[in-house]
Amino acid sequence: MSKILCVLYPDPVGGLPTSYARDGLPQLTHYPDGQTLPSPEAIDFTPGELLGSVSGELGLRKFLEAAGHELVVVSDKDRANSAFDRELVDAEVVISQPFWPAYLTAERIAKAPKLKLALTAGIGSDHVDLEAASQAEITVAEVTYCNSISVAEHAVMQILALVRNYLPSHEWIVKGGWNIADCAERAYDLEGMHVGVVAAGRIGLAVLQRLKPFGVKLHYTQRHRLPAALEQELGLTFHTTLESLTKACDVVSLHCPLHPGTMHMVNEQILRGMRRGSYIVNTARAELCDQAAIVRALEGGQLAGYAGDVWFPQPPPANHPWRTMPHQAMTPHVSGTTLSAQARYAAGTREILECWFAGRPIRDEYLIVAGGKLAGTGARSYTVNAPSKVLAHT
Repeated sequence: MSKILCVLYPDPVGGLPTSYARDGLPQLTHYPDGQTLPSPEAIDFTPGELLGSVSGELGLRKFLEAAGHELVVVSDKDRANSAFDRELVDAEVVISQPFWPAYLTAERIAKAPKLKLALTAGIGSDHVDLEAASQAEITVAEVTYCNSISVAEHAVMQILALVRNYLPSHEWIVKGGWNIADCAERAYDLEGMHVGVVAAGRIGLAVLQRLKPFGVKLHYTQRHRLPAALEQELGLTFHTTLESLTKACDVVSLHCPLHPGTMHMVNEQILRGMRRGSYIVNTARAELCDQAAIVRALEGGQLAGYAGDVWFPQPPPANHPWRTMPHQAMTPHVSGTTLSAQARYAAGTREILECWFAGRPIRDEYLIVAGGKLAGTGARSYTVNAPSKVLAHT
């Protein structure tokens, strides 16, 4: 018997829904690159249910308990002597999410001698110290691609929300007003603007593809240039540096990994070089941006808007300056945890667990660390730089 510790975000304030806005989900079989969706032997949930919160349990309890395992689900993870810390000491498997990350630091790994599998229900294992996991021969896996399109859709939505001044306009209606001039004074058409994507991986490329019909001029920068045919199809302008892209664009959408080389890459200098009245959308990692510099740029008018769903820390304190800075359209980290995405990452989590307990190989695209080294997708997308410094993958 194994103990599985699952760390999930709290339930809705009113408890789990008794009904849902829609009946079921569209049926998908493949991701855009041809990778098949998760394929567990069975599922014990209805796709479209809320699975990512504590009571949803990722639909795992029946499956795990029928096999004789113990499932412990907690939400408390950050304070001293948290439920996560107390339960971790004898757990063999830890399941966490990027939206409510249970940080598996080297110190926590050292206190968990039985830990053998760290599983991300979603994409992004930067809450795991990959070097410490490698040294302890802990397998690290994530449900690659399960919510990439979800995040891309969120980024496009936030670009439009900023440029069209959507949220302040909506608030006038909620307050009983019909203040058209107040709504229009910061509203523009996206058409004709220069929009740049930083890192055109699965998410960034999906953003570019979804923006093309808007009649914008598309730009991108990343380490490896896209094929010429794809650049021509989308009308892309390639930039070799972040500075070049940000100077050329009205809107910049961030989709790159966080590592020491990208920490605070959007800083005072970059912001000064951008066009006055530019917009930034960040659904990657909060610390790509200098927090205080973003606030100053919004207050001073250099930026016309900032949106995203990633914060540092997560969840942020009530007095976090990004909650109250002007001209922002921030959300909690929800872009990748739609009910659609939850069905995929819950199924993928079960698929990985089925393989793990049966001694079968886990899909190569799901692996991040195995056998004491980076493996699978991890070997292609992550870099271990130093303890607690890892390259996140998008």
